[in-house]
Amino acid sequence: MTEAQQVPETAQAPLPTGPALPTPEGRGQTLLRRIATGTPMVSLLSVVLAIVIGGILMAVTNPKVATAMGYFLARPSDAITEIFRPYAALVQGSIYNWQGADLAAQLYPLAETLTVSTPLIFAGLGVALAFRAGLFNIGAQGQLIFGALFGAYVGFTWHLPIGLHLLVVILAGIVGGGIWGGIVGFLKARTGAHEVIVTIMFNYVASFLLLFLLTTPAFQRKGSTNPISPFLDQNALFPELLGPQFRLHAGFILAILVTWGVWWIVNRSTVGFEFRAVGANPNAARTAGVNVGRATVLVMALAGALAGLSGIAQVSGTEKYLSAGVAASIGFDAITVALLGRSTPWGTFFAGLLFGAFRAGGVAMQAVTQTPIDIVLVIQSLIVLFIAAPPLVRAVFGLNPRKPKSKATKRSAQSGAAA
Repeated sequence: MTEAQQVPETAQAPLPTGPALPTPEGRGQTLLRRIATGTPMVSLLSVVLAIVIGGILMAVTNPKVATAMGYFLARPSDAITEIFRPYAALVQGSIYNWQGADLAAQLYPLAETLTVSTPLIFAGLGVALAFRAGLFNIGAQGQLIFGALFGAYVGFTWHLPIGLHLLVVILAGIVGGGIWGGIVGFLKARTGAHEVIVTIMFNYVASFLLLFLLTTPAFQRKGSTNPISPFLDQNALFPELLGPQFRLHAGFILAILVTWGVWWIVNRSTVGFEFRAVGANPNAARTAGVNVGRATVLVMALAGALAGLSGIAQVSGTEKYLSAGVAASIGFDAITVALLGRSTPWGTFFAGLLFGAFRAGGVAMQAVTQTPIDIVLVIQSLIVLFIAAPPLVRAVFGLNPRKPKSKATKRSAQSGAAA
């Protein structure tokens, strides 16, 4: 009898173990996958539900609605008109102005929406790409600022030929944002520092560094006491797409190309497969031979580069100079855009268009109906809330969650199909 045969069978069998307790990092990645990869129907219904609640809030706080409700039974059309009037003004200010004097005035809202959407798309892609690798990139705001800093400095200090100057400015913005995001990835990979804490702190560093630099001779406009930079050279600006009466610039075309590029990286390239593998299960990816640390640094650098392009869209497209408010709330809105787009490139692109319409139309809504523009922020916040709580959305609309089939059910279904 051999030695292997002398070992009792119970000793050879592995001991049963209970389910492994998830680590805090594992729980965070599970939550991220649930939020960022929900079904398209949940995202759509989240927007619908947020718009409905926003309409209710506007109706409750609008005195004209209260007056019209007093004689609702006699003339209900007045109350209905006042309820939908703010959203009609929102559409009129973001998509099509049917009261415009000419075609240019009628299409101006759509062009403005595309202009406002451009930096949101770039920054949203940066957040979404990090999401696909299981990382919470809350630092798009700081990465945008660094991209704008690098690009603006090259734009107003260097004097290069047409075409070349804009290309160098774009590359400078990519480098600036990539460095600021890559540092976060390096700290995460080498020290285990949580990317949420690091990126939030880096946002503050970038914001206050921008304020300081705008008071130095290297960045402050000569003859001005305001914290603003000189205007970028004409060769460093994006070309206008529809003429000087519109703000729409070629940065929007670049946003379309970059969206396609990110889609190709995520779904068709080897490095994109590594990103998705690390996001799904870093331990399994490491066992399969993926260098998780290298993937973490690379994905954060690429995410920062994309956010840096958002800064270039601001300084070379919309603003044409660097100021303390160059980032506004774009970096934080990008998180919502990425969540609404389910962390997919094209989903993020269309979510950026939607939020651009909100921002462009909110001004017209306030001007026409005296509805506070803050209601747009309320709607955006509600969208985030509902996307983060899919069971709530399903319960409101009476949708049953999908129940995964058991292995026995799958085997019986396959046997029936084969028969």
